[in-house]
Amino acid sequence: MDAVAGKMGRALVAALVEHADLRLGAAIGRPGADYLGEDAGRLAGVGDLGVVVCDRLDAVLDDFDVLIEFAPADIALKHLHAAAASGRAVVLGSTGFGAEQQAEIDALARSIPLVQAPNMSVGVNVLTAFLPQIVAALGEDYDVEILEAHHGQKRDAPSGTALQLGRAVAAGRGVDLDAVACWDRNGAPGPRQPGSIGFASLRAADVVGEHSVWLAGAGERLELTHRAGSRRNFAEGALRAASWVRQRSPGHYDMQDVLGLRAAPRVR
Repeated sequence: MDAVAGKMGRALVAALVEHADLRLGAAIGRPGADYLGEDAGRLAGVGDLGVVVCDRLDAVLDDFDVLIEFAPADIALKHLHAAAASGRAVVLGSTGFGAEQQAEIDALARSIPLVQAPNMSVGVNVLTAFLPQIVAALGEDYDVEILEAHHGQKRDAPSGTALQLGRAVAAGRGVDLDAVACWDRNGAPGPRQPGSIGFASLRAADVVGEHSVWLAGAGERLELTHRAGSRRNFAEGALRAASWVRQRSPGHYDMQDVLGLRAAPRVR
């Protein structure tokens, strides 16, 4: 796990100790951090676990079976290469990858089992799985807007989850998201384009994560909303993915695979 002293890292460790089938094997922190050498369990507030935080993934590759990664994209990709070289499975929750970086991830997934999801929440991924059916049933006359809100330190916008939901909507309509997405309405862009999928992002304080899909038709609006009250739900989803992926053959998976929702259209 990367940046184990961060909010997501602490949530993962705190949740992990409640799973009898999982054990923390290693903990990675930021180079130069003052918590290096401390016990990861103590940092998470769950007591000593006998796992000391270090800053080199290559030094602990023999100590774990599955890497759970939430670091920024550039760091996560370096760790992913190291894990793939040693044959370790990966659960990848990092977001903000460019097209070339994503191509690298796709290539590495041919040699290791890898679960990649911009949002590990079970609720969000159930919504993603069934959103194409909902959109298709409503029809093209319904306007679609996707709103997301996160804490002020989040680097990428729209969020990876908002893009995931946008791809689900596009799949339900049989179109390519890039061809119909509206990323910006600043200035005077004119009236809303029929069939477009709009995105709006908010960044404020300590908002964990909120996503809403507006489906607006004549005289009515259906809102599908997920609000995260803490990072525990992301941690539980990531741990569920870790338990699942260690039993898999090399390949590129997502949370729909983990949750057994593959009968729904594949959305990535």
